[in-house]
Amino acid sequence: MANAPILLCMGQSMESQGMVDVQKRDPSIQVSLMYSRADNFTGEVLYDTLRHAYLHPKAAEALLKAQKRLKELRPDLSLKIYDAARPMSIQQKMWDKVKGTSKSIYVSNPSNGGGLHNYGMAVDITLCTLDGDSIPMGTKIDYMGSAAHIDDENALVKTGIISREAQQNRELLREVMQFAGFKPLRTEWWHFNLIYRETAKKYYKVIR
Repeated sequence: MANAPILLCMGQSMESQGMVDVQKRDPSIQVSLMYSRADNFTGEVLYDTLRHAYLHPKAAEALLKAQKRLKELRPDLSLKIYDAARPMSIQQKMWDKVKGTSKSIYVSNPSNGGGLHNYGMAVDITLCTLDGDSIPMGTKIDYMGSAAHIDDENALVKTGIISREAQQNRELLREVMQFAGFKPLRTEWWHFNLIYRETAKKYYKVIR
């Protein structure tokens, strides 16, 4: 119980900055925040005891639309969030891990304004069964390498780097997310932006 106030404070901070708890809008969307565990690319727990996924209300509404579309196509599946709104302080910790390395292309530099996670306008997401088990996508969700890229998945399948099943699952994820207005990221099959970074910088506030 000693850590409970940390969870409350982070959640309250998100809400005070206008973010909304996605599962309060749609409890059927599953959440498993990867930065609340140490098995992510940083090797550290970054979210302490936070377990809720927050987004800007516009992004949350779009995600509900994606979930509804998924349920129409595959009622046996659900969206599962691995990361959503992210404070800039956490972004800095991520950047510190990769700056000066070949992996830096996968993490937005806070000194350049960060990325759309820092505005609550991006989500890292996958597909799962109704029991919450993630289905095959070819790589872990924060894998930094060409196997996670989406621009030539046919080649990845042909060379056996990912399976045809994983490619089809990625295509389904993109279909429902793009239906709702999200834009995929070339280098990360799991990452989707609702708006462009220039728009976010002009009209929205960074999450602190």
